[in-house]
Parts: sequence; structure tokens; C-alpha cells
Amino acid sequence: MTAPHVTLVPTPIGNLSDITLRAIEVLKGADAVACEDTRHSGALLHHLGIKKPLVRLDAHTIRDRAGGVLEKYPRLAYVSDAGTPGISDPGAELVEIVLDLGGTVEALPGPTAFVPALVLSGLKIARFTFEGFLPRSGRERRERLAALARREEASVVYESPHRLAETLADLAEACGGARRASVTRELSKLHEETRRGSLSELSALFEQGARGEIVVVVEGRSEPLHEEAVDFEAMARLLADEGRSAREIRALLTQAGLRKNDAYALSLRVTELREQPEE
Repeated sequence: MTAPHVTLVPTPIGNLSDITLRAIEVLKGADAVACEDTRHSGALLHHLGIKKPLVRLDAHTIRDRAGGVLEKYPRLAYVSDAGTPGISDPGAELVEIVLDLGGTVEALPGPTAFVPALVLSGLKIARFTFEGFLPRSGRERRERLAALARREEASVVYESPHRLAETLADLAEACGGARRASVTRELSKLHEETRRGSLSELSALFEQGARGEIVVVVEGRSEPLHEEAVDFEAMARLLADEGRSAREIRALLTQAGLRKNDAYALSLRVTELREQPEE
């Protein structure tokens, strides 16, 4: 098998004029184009006048099909539905597969949603954390929201139209309603919009949801943390009772503000106590 070479090709997130000349050149020169949705990407190739074999490699098929596709088409271009592949899509998994096969990967610069949303937010963005899509529910969602609320840097969240209202309400509860944020939707399209304000204001504004692809930017925490208010011992014991591993407990204690060395020692202590047989 020839060592595969995959190029991740960013595609427009709205305005088709955002495709780069280099992206068009790579799409024309590839053996085939792999994508998430052949109908969606087929329309883009048709618009560009490019005729290439188009194969589906989405989140459900990439593990089973990627090897065969790469063997048949060793010079492969990969596009997601919109934006830069590898950001909240199967492109990241394809990179792992190609590298495991001894192949090479090239990533072209181009359109992505979170960078313009950050710039448009009006917040301090010298440092930021990309969250992508938050977990939909449960303990993992609560933990991610709590970690986001404690950060000093801005956080970027992707959200779908029908879940926007719930996420803004949850963010307001976790971070406090006064925390500033922005909601950007329909980037590069006719109805592009950025609304800025407190999380309480934005939650009320988008109570009925919104249309289009959405990026939420939340400012970092500015007030000091009060570590003495956190009972780390009780927190660690509760996590151990839930069956968490020492590594998980250590990570969560660190997120809550405990120093790494203390979190390490406490996580080992509570997990060792859990494993001791009762007398």
C-alpha cells in the first residue's frame, strides 16, 4: 500500500467566495475528495467546476472505511461540511488513522467559525479555550460548565439553534448572570449577527432560540477565587464514592482550585481508603 497523503481542505462556512485558490488547487489535484455528506460537498464541487470521486467518511463510517478509501485513493483531500476539518468533526480521527498508517497529513489555512467570533466578541481574547460542543446533559456537562466558569481566559462554545437558550441559561447559572459574553450566528452569510451583553441579557434575548450556526464566547473570570470555601476533602470522598479513578479525582480537584501536589496526594488517599476491605 502506498503511504497515504491526506490534505485537510477548509471550505466556506457561508459565503462561497471564501474558498481559497490553494484549496481549489488541492481539490483539483487529489485522487478523490472525502467528506461528511456527499450531497453537501457535491454541491460545492459542482459550484467550483471540479469533477472528482466523492466518498463519504463521516463519524459513523470513518473507522471502518478509511483504510480502504486511503488504499484506493492515496492522495486524498478531506473536507468537512463547513470550515476547517479537525475542529468538532471526524477530520481529527482521520488524522490519527493516516499517521498510524505511516502517511502524511497537510492542513491548509482557511475558513473557521470560532476565530471571527472571538474577534467580534469585543472581549479580552489574548488567551482562550476552545470548548466546542458541550456535553448535552448529566454530570459531564455540569463539570465542564464549572470548569469554564473558573477560567481566567475566554471560552468558545459551539451550539445548535434549538439548544442555545438552554446553554445560555446554564452558563448564566454557572458563571453568574453578570458575566459578559457574545453570541455570533450565520457568519459570512446574509443575516450574520453578533449580540453582546451579560449572560442574563443574552439568555433573555435568545429565550426562543435562534437560527443558523452559533458560536458563544464567554469572558474569563475576573474576580478572585475563594479556595477556603471549597471543602476539597469532602469533594474528593464524594468523587471516590461515585467510583471515580484517582486520575479523574486529581483532575477535578485541580480544576476546583487545589494545588496539583495536594490534589495528587488527596486523590490517592481517598481511593486507597475505598479499596481497603471492611473489618
